Amino acid sequence: MPLTPLKAVFLLALHAASTFASPVPNPKPNPLSIPGSLIPKIDDSITNLLYNAIPSLPILRPPLPPIASPPFTSSSLKPKKLGYFWTGAGNIAYADFLAVYSLDDDTFGTFITLVDVPTSGNEPHHLNVARDGKTLVGTGLLSLLKLQGINPYRPKFLKSGRALLSSIGDEIVAKPEGGFFITHMGSAAGTNLGRLTEWDAKGNLIGEFPSALDIPGTLNILKDQFSPHGLAIDFDKNIILTSDFVVPLSTLKPVSALGIQKAHTLRLWKLSSRTIISTITIPNGGGIQDVKFIPGNKDSAAIATAVELGQVWIIYPFKYNADGTQGVAELLYDLGPKAKSVVAIYTDFSANGRFLYLSLTTANHIAVLDLKDLQNPVRLDNPDEKQPVVGVHSLRVTPDQKNLVALGYFVQQGDIGVLNTPADYKAHYVDILPNGALSFNRSIPFASEFANRGGARPHFSVIADLTDPKNPKFNSY
Repeated sequence: MPLTPLKAVFLLALHAASTFASPVPNPKPNPLSIPGSLIPKIDDSITNLLYNAIPSLPILRPPLPPIASPPFTSSSLKPKKLGYFWTGAGNIAYADFLAVYSLDDDTFGTFITLVDVPTSGNEPHHLNVARDGKTLVGTGLLSLLKLQGINPYRPKFLKSGRALLSSIGDEIVAKPEGGFFITHMGSAAGTNLGRLTEWDAKGNLIGEFPSALDIPGTLNILKDQFSPHGLAIDFDKNIILTSDFVVPLSTLKPVSALGIQKAHTLRLWKLSSRTIISTITIPNGGGIQDVKFIPGNKDSAAIATAVELGQVWIIYPFKYNADGTQGVAELLYDLGPKAKSVVAIYTDFSANGRFLYLSLTTANHIAVLDLKDLQNPVRLDNPDEKQPVVGVHSLRVTPDQKNLVALGYFVQQGDIGVLNTPADYKAHYVDILPNGALSFNRSIPFASEFANRGGARPHFSVIADLTDPKNPKFNSY
């Protein structure tokens, strides 16, 4: 999450380019959206000298282009299950990249290929797939890639872009008709007042919300910290939930000396107008990192994670408080003392909404809740068990619901910041037992796999099941 230059979006295509529409009437890409990298490529010998000679500045790293990547050999293997891993090089002089691996039982961990993108040291962050399965989008730099032609085993970089009013892209939700919504925790300078952004299928910026002309929305985000990280959208019910985490600049030196600014709020939005309905507060939440609708819940209830408290809250977007405001928050489950102040708590659901998986980053632990009865959630893991994960963050339940992909890396800002969480830099492929509990047995060690890049930091993944090539399946959201 360091405030390096060019925080934007990457598109990577999985199959072939398609034409998409937007729910905004007659949307037009923002003509000021900046494509690609603004950093010119220079001779690697000079770049290496500059990386060694220029120290990290307060807040910023040197805005240098990546040096040439080490050679690699792609595999001709075509597994039925693939993992796409959005990754930063351990040596930040090398390019950020998307790594592709087999997740089949008989060839698990076999390297398939990788795609370099034209940035380095930008902390690749979240990753998601378009509804039609043809395009990936990754934040850090907003970047698009595609699966070239009809070959999901050879993704191809398409373009990058960035927002104007906001930076530090985080959660991504694909629109049914194509394109994406993305949360950005910070302003363009990494301060308070991030934005919810909307992009078309070609990676063009449509808008940043609240818009400059939305006076009630602007007043809302001026009243309480607005640093949206989590994002959940119910397209059928016409609502959006965003959850506010931390002000990015407050995690960087020297500003961090004043303390990390952690939020206690979520925003409930009307999807059709991209406007805020209300602010929902979790008292002393200390960073509401994640929010997700519970699949299949008749009340459109969502869960939200309060990091400082180590708690899971349930949000009822169509209920009203005593003061008439829409959106009610209630405590669902306290994860106990070992879950308090663990820096990050991210989640994923089983497709039927019964099992909730939660990564407790600095506790090195994945918790599991059975939500069959929301009035009496049952914890399935042993909070005192020592699990073989370090710094776990991103979680993805595989399309067949048989495994959980958990990545052992959150963020390491280095000398410029105070967030440097321990990590094992592994992609853990965890078996999900019939009762929803977990069994750990396999992993992909990115540190040794990419030793020639100084190791690697896998932050997020998308999982594809190509058992039926004509109907590929991806993770459930």
